[in-house]
Amino acid sequence: MGLWKVWSVMSRFNSSKRTNTILQHLTMSKHTDAAAEVLLERKGCAGVITLNRPKFLNALNLSMIRQIYPQLKKWEQDPETFLIIMKGAGEKAFCAGGDIRVISENTKTNPKMVQDFFREEYMLNNAIDSCRKPYIALIHGITMGGGVGLSVHGQFRVATEKSLFAMPETAIGLFPDVGGGYFLPRLQGKLGYFLALTGFRLKGRDVYTAGIATHFVDSEKLGMLEDDLLALNSPSKENIADVLETYHTKSKIDQDKSFVLEEHMDKINSWFSANTVEEIIENLQQDGSSFALEQLKVINKMSPTSLKITLRQLMEGSSKTLPEVLTMEYRLSQACIGGHDFHEGVRAVLIDKDQNPKWKPANLKEVTDEDLNNHFKSLGSNDLKF
Repeated sequence: MGLWKVWSVMSRFNSSKRTNTILQHLTMSKHTDAAAEVLLERKGCAGVITLNRPKFLNALNLSMIRQIYPQLKKWEQDPETFLIIMKGAGEKAFCAGGDIRVISENTKTNPKMVQDFFREEYMLNNAIDSCRKPYIALIHGITMGGGVGLSVHGQFRVATEKSLFAMPETAIGLFPDVGGGYFLPRLQGKLGYFLALTGFRLKGRDVYTAGIATHFVDSEKLGMLEDDLLALNSPSKENIADVLETYHTKSKIDQDKSFVLEEHMDKINSWFSANTVEEIIENLQQDGSSFALEQLKVINKMSPTSLKITLRQLMEGSSKTLPEVLTMEYRLSQACIGGHDFHEGVRAVLIDKDQNPKWKPANLKEVTDEDLNNHFKSLGSNDLKF
């Protein structure tokens, strides 16, 4: 699942007029017309998928998933379709995630819908990863939670100076899902562990430098890039890569700017090499630098259960295949929505908006190994299967 309504948390729990406005828009999203929420078009040599909810940051819901998945499979088999492009309508977001408020509201009244959402979203994530046609995600604007799942598993991911990436799930009583347990531990050093536990935001060219995107293009050239891709004649994967590389090479925006975390990477690699969340916190405390203390302050606001789940998820996911990771994450998703912290996080961020969740357990010491093991246990016949 994703967290399109929680991206405000990524501003370090600061509320602003702009953030509140976006949250108000997102809260209204369930009233949109399902028929127009996603556009599926054949253009030139390509199948083009457009997430068409720009007023709501192209939030992903079950209806959209059920339209995208079969079309993706159809184009994958179509000899006249040579590539698939995934993009978001508007200028603000590629896709800021999935609708957690609706998930929370339906946990008791419509549990099957909640199960179906996670199950079918993860199956779509895997279908993107295994797609036999070149898949290009134009991750222009906000790309969080479920939006990451629609992009990061694709062969090509194109960022712009307006891209904003984050996985803020630990702030809402969840974990970085949609295959986060697969791609995050495979980023450079311990960067993925840092991003997962703190929800740190990457912007612009940093999304490329971190390895989330495969290419970087100036946003004003994005339309030209798409036109050039659509105009290709029976292109090979190499032809497509050449076009992307040409635009990437010509991009000059922030070309000489160092990675936002470059000066901290050695310390991040050291701090987050610990085997427990408690040890990571101890490392940050012992360091005592302003950057370390800033991360400590952020981590201390997160759900203790989510922090422990996330660290184990990444450690286990580092040696699993994507289908194995998604199966593990499906188990975790069902345990989290059946627990306390997810619903409390939704209450604190979206309903009462007091930004003061009361986590249970309230601290790391109280999150027992038994609690953790229960989140990871098999669901038997209800497990996700590929």
